[in-house]
Amino acid sequence: MIHAVDSSTVVRRTEQWFVRQGAPTMIEGYGFRSHVLPRMLPALTFVAVGSLAWLVLLRSTGLSKWVLLGVIVAVMVSAWILISLFVRRMPSFSPRTTVFLLVAYAAMPVIVPVLQMVINNNVVAPGAPELEPGYKWLLVFWFVLFFGVAFVATMLATTYGLGALLKGGIRHVLADLRNSVHLLGRALPPMLFVTLFLFFTGELWQAMNHLRWPRVSLVVLLFAAITVLAAAARLRDEIGRVEQDLRPEILTGACKGTPLSGVEITEPLQPKRLNPRQQRNLLVMLAIRQLLQAAVVGLGLFAFFVVLGLIVVTPEIAAQWIGAEPKMSIIPGVPSAMLRNATLFAAFGSMYFSVISMSDAEHRRQFFAPVLEKVERTLEVRAVYLLVRERVPA
Repeated sequence: MIHAVDSSTVVRRTEQWFVRQGAPTMIEGYGFRSHVLPRMLPALTFVAVGSLAWLVLLRSTGLSKWVLLGVIVAVMVSAWILISLFVRRMPSFSPRTTVFLLVAYAAMPVIVPVLQMVINNNVVAPGAPELEPGYKWLLVFWFVLFFGVAFVATMLATTYGLGALLKGGIRHVLADLRNSVHLLGRALPPMLFVTLFLFFTGELWQAMNHLRWPRVSLVVLLFAAITVLAAAARLRDEIGRVEQDLRPEILTGACKGTPLSGVEITEPLQPKRLNPRQQRNLLVMLAIRQLLQAAVVGLGLFAFFVVLGLIVVTPEIAAQWIGAEPKMSIIPGVPSAMLRNATLFAAFGSMYFSVISMSDAEHRRQFFAPVLEKVERTLEVRAVYLLVRERVPA
């Protein structure tokens, strides 16, 4: 049995807790009009007002440009803060308000270039360049594309709570950095066992001497994608395990420090199936934490290989491996191939660490289990939240 003083208040505060935890999809009835669009509004307003900065930079010159730009930035920040406070008191928009907001935002990428053209024809600043007719339509196209990408990115970030997840992830990264001696001391030895001798491969140095940084970045993204896929496969198993263990003592412990801490639970609860969007939200939560933890290990590996290269690989040795004079980086005396090799092995080692931490028993206990605690707690709090919500009058 559950005893709660005010079920509606507890439910509302728990839903806010889900948002702060980066798991807004756990809210029952979570939808675009009722939950996503209101929280998107500050960011959309920021983009719309910020687009005016383009006009200032394009059509103004001298000190007045920077004064106007400062005013626009102040207006953008003020609008973000005021609208954020406003939407907190309005949990959902009516269908008419939703249509109005979407139409107004869709019109902005057309209104701004048209406004720019009007200013260009009537109030041209001294020394400002004239725009060709073809450029005007290209400007409209780029504004439409920019606003479209901004809308989709904001919608995805809001739907899955990316802002809250990144904040929490950064806090964990800072904690990992404070405990970096322990973390790197446990993680680096097996990574170096796998990668150390490959660092002295001449063929690899030849390839890295000619490989550009954009391609190296693609390789790093490929390793990150493998990490996410591995986390996704593991997450399905973990969700099934956690949902089957909803005993009162476990649920009571999970609810401590949440709005549900005053709820008394006397019997086990039945597991509730997650919809695909909720599963994706948990995957994003787990993936971000894994990637940030892997980034700490990657930074350690990168620093190790750079120091090792500076000690062992002299310019003469690098030239012998590459077969020609190595291309130098912006750091005096450091070949670009060394930095690219260090980046490549750091990315590979981070991926290897993430996969091993989810499969090897010892690594799982030390590195992956803490990451799962947040997912487990979210699911346990959700089970109690759904039961309390049933008491709220329709």
